[in-house]
Amino acid sequence: MPREKITLECTSCKQRNYETTKNKRLHSGRVEFTKFCPFERKRTVHKEAK
Repeated sequence: MPREKITLECTSCKQRNYETTKNKRLHSGRVEFTKFCPFERKRTVHKEAK
């Protein structure tokens, strides 16, 4: 399967807030998105967790 389930972690509060999938062929490294953190109540950068 080229798609893999990943968990996104907030860079400032270290909470794991989101789960999504990514295409391993197109994004071989770790991805990062700007998403809303409900614990900080603002948009922060979320990186792919291990």
